[in-house]
Amino acid sequence: MAEHRTMQRSALLDAARSLLSEGGTEALTFPALAERTGLARSSVYEYFRSRGAVVEELCAVDFPVWAAEVESAMAAADTAEDKVEAYVRQQLTLVGDRRHRAVVAISASELDAGAREKIRAAHGGLVTMIGDALRDLGHEQPRLAAMMLQGVVDAAVRRLELGGAAEEPCLITEAAVSMALRGVRG
Repeated sequence: MAEHRTMQRSALLDAARSLLSEGGTEALTFPALAERTGLARSSVYEYFRSRGAVVEELCAVDFPVWAAEVESAMAAADTAEDKVEAYVRQQLTLVGDRRHRAVVAISASELDAGAREKIRAAHGGLVTMIGDALRDLGHEQPRLAAMMLQGVVDAAVRRLELGGAAEEPCLITEAAVSMALRGVRG
């Protein structure tokens, strides 16, 4: 029985990733989850109390994978400046990856405070990683600089999310990398 519940929960999370990928947070509804998984809508509520809870769980599952990929890209970089570039570039590369739709959807304002808090805590690991590189670049307030840098990344993510943005995705990425590097040089 427990294995069956685990499979259903996994199917719901996978359906949520697809819905987020196809239509953003507006597409993630309980009726749509029920339809995608063949479960009754009441069954979806047995697993999750709200949309925020679905995204929260997706984050718990997907964010560590996202963070590990960013960390790996940074580890492969030689200089502190290269690490900053890898930090920005890898996050923006992952935006298009379906597995990371929840991570991208996280900035959605309709999430409840609890979900947003868990997401901020998870983000803390990335902020710590980049803080070391910023310290190496001579920043006296590396945590503050890291939060500002993540703001540039988040703005680029939102721009990429528009899909029909006036700019090509590669232009958005290059602009974010350029802004980040100029910014961290002070």
